[in-house]
Amino acid sequence: MNWLLVVTGAMVGAPLRYLTDRAVQSRHDSLFPWGTFAVNVTGCLILGLLTGAVAEGAAGSHLQLLLGTGLCGALTTYSTFSYETLRLTETGARFYAAANAAASVVAGLGAAFAGVALAQAVWA
Repeated sequence: MNWLLVVTGAMVGAPLRYLTDRAVQSRHDSLFPWGTFAVNVTGCLILGLLTGAVAEGAAGSHLQLLLGTGLCGALTTYSTFSYETLRLTETGARFYAAANAAASVVAGLGAAFAGVALAQAVWA
C-alpha cells in the first residue's frame, strides 16, 4: 500500500514539475533557471507545511508518503538544479550560477521554515 501512495504522488508531481518549469521559464528572458527555482521552493514550502501538520497531529504517515515522498520527491529536483548551475558556470555566467546556488538554499530553507510555522499557527 505504501509504495502505491508514493507512486500516485509521483505521478502528479513529475508532470506538475515539468509543466510549472516550462510555464515559469517561458515568462522570463533570463539565463537564471526560474522554473527550477520555483518548483524547488514550492516543494520546500509544501514539505514544511506537511512536516508541521504531521508534528501537530493534523496529518498522518499516509499523507506524508503521498505528498512528501511522492509529490514533493517528483516535484523538486536537485539534479536539474545542479546541472543548470554547472551549465551557468561553464558558459561564463558565474554570477547567475552563484545567485542560483545561494538563492535556492536560502529560499528553500526559508520556505520550509515558513511551511512549518504556518502549520503550527493553523493546527497548534
